[in-house]
Order: sequence, then C-alpha cells, then structure tokens
Amino acid sequence: MKKIVYLVTGIALSLAVIGSSFDLYAAEKEKKKKNVDTYRLLNLFGDVFERVRSSYVTETSDQDLIEAAITGMLTSLDPHSSYLNAKNFKDMRVQTRGKFGGLGIEVTMENGLIKVVSPIDDTPAHRAGLQPGDFITHLNGEQVLGLTLSQAVEKMRGKVGEDIKLTIRRIDKKPFDVTVTRGIIPLRTVRSRTEGGDIGYVRISSFSQPTGKGLSKAMDKIKKELGKNFKGLVLDLRNNPGGLLDQAIAVSDAFLDQGEIVSTRSRNKEEHQRFNARPGDLTDGKPIVVLINRGSASASEIVAGALQDHKRAIILGTKSFGKGSVQTIIPLQQHGAMRLTTARYYTPSGRSIQEIGVTPDIKVEQARIEAIEPRRRTREADLRGALKNDNGKNHVGDKNGKAGEKTDDKSKNAPDSKKKPAPAASNTNQQDFQLQRALDLLRGVSLFSRRMKG
Repeated sequence: MKKIVYLVTGIALSLAVIGSSFDLYAAEKEKKKKNVDTYRLLNLFGDVFERVRSSYVTETSDQDLIEAAITGMLTSLDPHSSYLNAKNFKDMRVQTRGKFGGLGIEVTMENGLIKVVSPIDDTPAHRAGLQPGDFITHLNGEQVLGLTLSQAVEKMRGKVGEDIKLTIRRIDKKPFDVTVTRGIIPLRTVRSRTEGGDIGYVRISSFSQPTGKGLSKAMDKIKKELGKNFKGLVLDLRNNPGGLLDQAIAVSDAFLDQGEIVSTRSRNKEEHQRFNARPGDLTDGKPIVVLINRGSASASEIVAGALQDHKRAIILGTKSFGKGSVQTIIPLQQHGAMRLTTARYYTPSGRSIQEIGVTPDIKVEQARIEAIEPRRRTREADLRGALKNDNGKNHVGDKNGKAGEKTDDKSKNAPDSKKKPAPAASNTNQQDFQLQRALDLLRGVSLFSRRMKG
C-alpha cells in the first residue's frame, strides 16, 4: 500500500516538475517573441525617422525630430507625463524651489486646448483675472490647437516685462482677449491673517519647498496674536494646483498626531510607500475647516483627503479637481528630463480620488453676499402697555426705551478703555461666501463645545 502511495506521489512530483519546466519554457518563448516584436517596431521607427529626415519638405534637425518623438510618446500616456528639454527642466527646478519667470498659472491640456487649473496668487495671470476652468485658445493670435502642452507653456514663457495676448473662452461668455505682462513669479505660497479676533486664516496657494516652513511661521504668528481667544483655523486650499508630495505630507502632518497621511501604489509592489504622521499639532487640537473647490488639485487633495479621513477637519466648498496620480522627474543626462506618471496616491481610508476628486463634507457654492434693506416691523416692546422684562432693573419695555437696551447712563456713555472692538472683516472677506460660512461654522463649533462643557 505504501509503495502505491510513494509511486503516486512520485508521479505527481514528476508531473509538477514537467509542468513547471513547461511554464518556464512557454514564458521564455513569449519573452523572445515580444523582443522580436519590439525590434521590428524599433526598425519601423528608424524607417520613419530616416524618411522624414531625407524627404520632408524642409530640413529638420535630428534633435527636433527625436525630441518630438519622445514628446509624442509621453503625452500619449496621460495628460501629466511629458518631456522636459534642458531649458524646461531648469525652469521646473527653479519653480519648485520658490520662484520662476512667466505668467503664474497652472495649466493642463484638454481637447487640444490649454485649460487653466488655477492662477497663482498675486501673479500677472491672477491680476489679469484668469479663472479656473478658462480655456486658452490662442497665444498672440496663434491657435493653441495642434500644440503640445510643453510647446504651449514654452510660448507663454518669455522675457520679463514682455506682453502676451491670450484669447480666453469662458463658460457663458463670448471669447475675449487678455493681455498679460510676463514677470518673475515669487512663490510666497503661505499667507495668513486673523479673522474677527478669534479665528486664524491660512491660505496655501501651491506646494513648493518653502511651504512647510511657511506654515509653521504662519501658525506661530496667529497663535501669538490671538492668544487664548484662538478658536479655530480656516485652511484655504481653493485654486491650489498642487506641487511637491513631501510638502503636502508636511502640511498634513502639521495637524495630525498619528496615523497614515497618504500611500502611493506603483506598478511594482516593492515600490509601494506609506507616509505616517508624527506627534504634534500646530493648532493644539482646535477645530479646522478646509476650503476646496474645482481648482484644488493633486497635493491639495492629499491634504484635504487626509484631514477628512482622520475626521480632523471639516471640508467645505465644492468638489476638487480629481488628480490622484504621482509624477516622478527622471533626469536624462544632458538632455533634460522626463516627467513620468509612476504611481497613484490613496487617502488613509484607501480612496483613490483620480477623476473623482474630494467631495466636501459641506457643499457650499461660491456666491455674492448683498445686504438687504431691513423692513420696519413692530416688536413686543413697541406695543402699548407691554409687560416689563423682570430679569433686571436695567431692562425696560415702555415708552422710555426698547426691551433689552441698557438705560444706565454711566454704562451707556462712558468709554471702556480696557475693551477693544473686534477688527471688522474686510470688504473682500464679506464678499467671500465660502469663507464666511467657514468662519460661522468654526464659531458655532466653539460655542457648542463650551456649552457642552459648561
């Protein structure tokens, strides 16, 4: 009986070895076939290259042809992979370090046209009134259709002080021209102020190398100015086109004590990465509202997604852009670099926001705030013979005054030198409906927390 078992086992092992050998042989054969096909396609490329080189109507340099071929190969993959020649590679490195020359807009390519993702604050494009979602159809009268993204960006760059005419197509408007003067774009990515003497406001316009340190300085300034009155923070990421991954991680980490911030998943499992928060919260646990809109992309979506998943902040505004991919810059010796999409990123809960974006917890469309002239209405205190308020002698309900109004002359007229009036919000802030909703929300959360404790 044992011999039969051994015999069967031996046959099974032999079959397994034979099967494994067959699989290896089949895999090797398939690999060789793919290599042959690849060589044939490379020969095809060589034939086309030589024919264009020798027969095209005008002479074209070999470098231009090769760079054009590389550009076509990369841009055919997705909207964010591209070839950077030596000059563009240099400009890109300057940009991520904190300043660059140009118009000051983050753009992408859509349906053959240049689409504005968002203008950068206090840049020529921002001052000229360009808006997220605008399409640029012509540059100095020349059609954009037919140009690659890199070619269009190159045309928009130029000497500081020179003008460029952009033809803009905007929803519900006829095409119009905008003249923008090129300038040096200093990337002051973090701006801050206080609102109403109790709320901190921080705007991050993009994520470059100075962003993390700029946020720390801004929070120190806010906490010093507000002191014990500090009730919460508005983190404004609207129209933020993104930037460096490590800076998005740094900003998220600034408000999280622990847990995953973001993970990246590549084609090879060995290259998957997870980034976790370290202890320390710049707000000391105060409530946070993050503002986003359709111009919030990439790194700003990483921050919003991380804070949302950890329930550390309330996300308010409209759905974000939806760029959930990671690009790696790969230098090509003396020939610039390639920007290649190498991974997708996922929020702590495992969400991919590619094409979907971050959905706000509270959807608030941007709107105009207009004061409405109040109508005169009769109140209880206006009625003849109304009962007096019996909560205190300083409150009356007869012809001598209105209910709820103090009539003690000393308390009414004497100036209080110890109290300072809360700073009034600027006209700009009063017109920013989303920001006003965020401020109201933070004050409401603070009031509710105090009442629950008391």
